[in-house]
This record gives sequence, structure tokens and C-alpha cells, in this order.
Amino acid sequence: MDAVLGAARSKGSSGGEENANDGVEEILNIQKAIDFIDETVHAGPITHIYIRELHRLVVSGLRREGDLTPGAYRLGEVAIGGAKHQPPFPSDVLDSMSALIAFANVEVEPHKQLLQSAIVHHRFLWIHPFGNGNGRVSRLLTYAMLVKQGFTATSGYRALNPTAVFGADRAAYYDNLERADALDNDGIVAWCTYVLTGLKTDLLRLTSLTDGDFVVTRLLHPAIERLRDSGRLTASEAAALRVVAQKTVVKAGDLASALPGSPSTRSQAIRKIVDRGLLIPLENSPRSYRLAFAPNDLTVHIVHQLDALGFLPTILRNDPL
Repeated sequence: MDAVLGAARSKGSSGGEENANDGVEEILNIQKAIDFIDETVHAGPITHIYIRELHRLVVSGLRREGDLTPGAYRLGEVAIGGAKHQPPFPSDVLDSMSALIAFANVEVEPHKQLLQSAIVHHRFLWIHPFGNGNGRVSRLLTYAMLVKQGFTATSGYRALNPTAVFGADRAAYYDNLERADALDNDGIVAWCTYVLTGLKTDLLRLTSLTDGDFVVTRLLHPAIERLRDSGRLTASEAAALRVVAQKTVVKAGDLASALPGSPSTRSQAIRKIVDRGLLIPLENSPRSYRLAFAPNDLTVHIVHQLDALGFLPTILRNDPL
């Protein structure tokens, strides 16, 4: 999910296949940058070289969303579309970034660390040190700080997810950034409140995904019904998947009520579901099955249900604000 935030601007734009390929490459670049952070962020302090490498990784090889000087601070003036703020002159970028980096590396008390990350995110965009790609680098820098501070993991679901915060409502994101651009106390407090509220909301969503009843009744069962309503599942197949969702792991006999008939008939029906990638046998127990969450016919309906439940940032949608 983190990789999509930077590339979402590609949606809804003209340019055909070339822009589509550029968008895919942008997502891959951001994932490379995330991997780089996961592997290196604990090795030392954040530096100019570190931030410039993040930029190089995210813009390399891109046309529409690239930069003529990957990994280098800008040498010309820039304007931020739709914003009143005018970033510092190129001659001031290095000193401004040095001050930002010094602040980012200050060891603060744990209850102030998220405030520190929020302030760094805004001030980075205020400086706008690169010709292009500043938004992507700012979100990656925020992610790096959250990992460094121990607030989120480098594997599995990232508990504090900048994408979920900054992409949840693009209008609110830009409005709060603009409020903070004056660098007065009220604007900075409003920005930090916006960021911390978003992080809290993301954590509450994560907590709900650890609730088995919520996952089964509010996510998986509705997604299965959507797939059945689309004509891609028979009633008996849908009933079988609901049983698997409820039990997590099943054997063929557990599906007798959903797939009536002889054991041979049931095995054939299960094999069809497995062949479609909706069920997967357990490696250590090939006669036991669980739902498959790799891309398959059910995946799109799970994503739609996550969206209906408010889990997906609006930036992932095609409709521009």
C-alpha cells in the first residue's frame, strides 16, 4: 500500500500506454526505496546522502514523474501547484536541509517522536529540495523515521502507515500542509493534530483486522457474496468458502454441508476451487485447506469491501478531487 501513494497521481491522466507504464515503474521504484529503508535505516543517522538516495530511487527511469537530476538537490526555483507558499531559493536549500536533518536526528522523548516525524514531513515539503518527487520522498522519509523510532515494522502490515494518513483525504492533507506553511504555532499544531489523528485511526483499523469475527463477518463473507452475485461462484462454492473463512483451516469432511454428495464428488468440487486459486492446501497437510489471498477472483471483492469499510485511502480511487 505505501508504494501506491506516490503513483496514484497517474490515474485519470492522459497519455495512454506510456503513462501507464510510467505509473507501474513508479510503484516499483517506491517499493525499491521502501526495501532500501528497511535494510539500512538502523545503520546510522539520516543524512543528506540518505535522502538524496531516496530521491534517486523513486525518480530514476521515469518520464512524466521523473527528474532530470536524480539524487541531486534542485538548482532552480520551483512552485508548488495550488499552494501560496514559495519554497526557498536554490542557494538556501542546502542550509535548510541541514537544519531539517539535524532536527530529524535529535533524540526526543518517546511521546514527542510522532510530533517530530510530523514536523519533519511538513518542513521537507516546505523546503521542496528537489525538482520533482518531493511528495514521494517526504512520505518515504516519514516512513523511515517511524521505523527508526520503533513505531512500525519492516515486515508484514506496517502498523503506522503514512499512506493511510496522507492519502486518506487529499484535500485535508493539502489544506493542513498549507496551514502549517506560515510556520506559526497554530498552523504547526493543526498539522500535527491532523497527522496524529490519522495515525490513531490507522491503528484502530489495524486492531479491527486482528478481530477474527470482524474479518469474517464484515470482510470475507461480504466479499464472497459479491463474488457469488457476480456469477463467478455457485451457491455451493460460496457456502464452502464461507465455512473455510469461519474455520480458517478445513478438511474435506468439514465442507459436507456446503458440498453434499459422496466423498469423491466433494473432492472433485474442492479440486475445482483449488484450481481456481481460491483455496490452497496446507504444505504440511495437503488434505487440509485455507483461503488463498494471492490475486484471484476473490481478491478484487476483498479490496472493494475494504474500501466500503473505509480502509483504503481516497487517493487510490480514480476520481480526482
